[in-house]
Amino acid sequence: MFKITAVLLAALGCCSAVSAQGYPDKPINLVVPFAPGGTVNLTARLLATRMSQMLGQPVVVDNKPGAGGAIGAGYVAKARPDGYTLLYATMGAQVIQPLVSRNLNYSPSRDFAPIALFATVPNVLAVSANTPAKNMAELLKYAKANPGKLNMGSAGQGSVNHMIGELFMLRTCVRFTHVPYKGAGPATTDLLAGQIQVLFANLPGLQPYVKSGKVRLLGVASKQRNAAIPDVPTFAELGIPDAETESWSALMAPAGTSPEIVRRLQDTVKAITSDASTVKLLHDQGALPLYGNGDNLSKVITDDTRRWSEVVRQANIQLE
Repeated sequence: MFKITAVLLAALGCCSAVSAQGYPDKPINLVVPFAPGGTVNLTARLLATRMSQMLGQPVVVDNKPGAGGAIGAGYVAKARPDGYTLLYATMGAQVIQPLVSRNLNYSPSRDFAPIALFATVPNVLAVSANTPAKNMAELLKYAKANPGKLNMGSAGQGSVNHMIGELFMLRTCVRFTHVPYKGAGPATTDLLAGQIQVLFANLPGLQPYVKSGKVRLLGVASKQRNAAIPDVPTFAELGIPDAETESWSALMAPAGTSPEIVRRLQDTVKAITSDASTVKLLHDQGALPLYGNGDNLSKVITDDTRRWSEVVRQANIQLE
């Protein structure tokens, strides 16, 4: 099932002999700062499987959920920088949480060595089947005429889908009532039941319910339409500017990890994202490959931090 081309393996082998002799010689721990079952966990497990094949050592996924990803990220920040404890980093833990958490126990800029971007997942605006809006124009018209009447769920205060909702409200001048949950799963359950009417969420988690007609997708927060939902327009197409938000994931290590090991892992991720079978599996999960080296990853974090700090300020989101 998981077949890597011989050419990629050979190319990586030649490079790794020079860049990190002897590494790895034991299993690698890949910390995923979210619970099993979600989109982040699925793409992380795909990356772990491919890394295991290419590095010749098991890459074990270790789920450490909580605090919007901060618990897992904090664990890796304090780990020994030997290349055997890595973080499956996300926009939530590396960008959003530092902006909304008062007592964060790590610094995204000081405590991690950026390795590589891996994948991105589109976010969509979903409404419950009982919502009195069949398209975006109807939703905006209803929301403006009934400010605060529609409930918007999220995975918690300061979660990525909460922040996307705040950005959307700023761009459209509508007001939903925010209802935070302890995770995207409970929020989705209440969306299906009609207890909340609006949810901004990753596409893969909602696809089964879209097909069954239990929820409707009104827009996708991407620059281009997604091949899995070609009939759903982008926010830009719907006249909502500067509201694109795709949830990226990446590989990071504790600060102080040797440059040789970082390069070895960087080359590994690059080869994986270039492999056709990996790309297909990502597509099947509703995700897209998004390779970028450590410098690219650092720039993404810097740019996202600048953007979301402005959203936090304008929406008057209080530190917790």
